[in-house]
This record gives sequence, structure tokens and C-alpha cells, in this order.
Amino acid sequence: MTNERREPATTADERTMLEGWLDYHRQTLAWKCEGLTDAQLRTAAVEPSGLSLMGLVRHMAEVERGWFRKVLAAEDAGPIYYTDEDPDGEFHLSESDTWQEAYATWQAEIEAARRNAARFGLDDITEGKHRRTGERFNLRWLYTHMIEEYARHNGHADLIRERIDGTTGD
Repeated sequence: MTNERREPATTADERTMLEGWLDYHRQTLAWKCEGLTDAQLRTAAVEPSGLSLMGLVRHMAEVERGWFRKVLAAEDAGPIYYTDEDPDGEFHLSESDTWQEAYATWQAEIEAARRNAARFGLDDITEGKHRRTGERFNLRWLYTHMIEEYARHNGHADLIRERIDGTTGD
């Protein structure tokens, strides 16, 4: 799997630019994970943190599902990795957790997000509500939030990758 990041267009319309930046950050996370073994992808950042690259990918699968399926499209999509008993379950990895499964799940959630978003305009209000606050959002807010979410976690991913094998990059 070779990941090719594409810089977003510098003169695009708003939607194309937002989708471009979101895809850029999705590609960046995949790039940070590229070429590592499952064991390396499960490697925690630094004690006492359990944060790992595979955990970040699983987390982003949950985030994609939460915003684009549950909130945007009001789908009754349950959690993938977390439970009421383990609300951070996506970060709690075992030896049986694989990159192949985590990556496939994340990509499936990205595709579902794209399909659902295609049905909405930037100013359209979500069909579902935030599970804790009951708020509704427009698609523009969701895109902006997702860009922020990926950018923050890509910073984490950069540090974790550097710790694993010294690889750095933007």
C-alpha cells in the first residue's frame, strides 16, 4: 500500500477545498502508518500513554462513523471498537488486532462518510443530533471539525512514528 498525498487545490470552490483538506489529512495518517509491522503499529507513544498509530486509525474510524453516519445521516450505527464498559476501546489493543482489519474498517467508514456527505450541501443541517448535546450542525462545520480532528491526531502520529523508527515529515 503506497499512500500518495495530494495537496488541495489553491483556487478551488469552498466545498472542493474542504473535501481536499480532509482527504489530505486522511492520507497523511495513512502515510504515517505506512511500512510498519502490526507490532510497530501497536507500539504506544510513551508511558503512561497507550496511544499508538493503530489506535489512532481505529479512533478515526469511530470519529468518521460518529459524525458522518450517526450525526449527519442519523444512521443507527453502533460503535466499532468501544463499549460502555470501555469507552476508549479503540485505543486498547491486543496482539490479535491487525492493521489489515483496522485499515479496512477505517477506509469503509471514509467511504460511508463520502457517500453521506454527497447528499448534503454545505449549509444543510444534519439529520441526526450530537449524542451528548443534542446539537445539530451544518456540513461545513462537520468538514471543518474533521480537518481539525485529523490535524491534531496527525501531530500525535508524527511523534509516534518518529519514536518507532525515526521517520519524520510533514
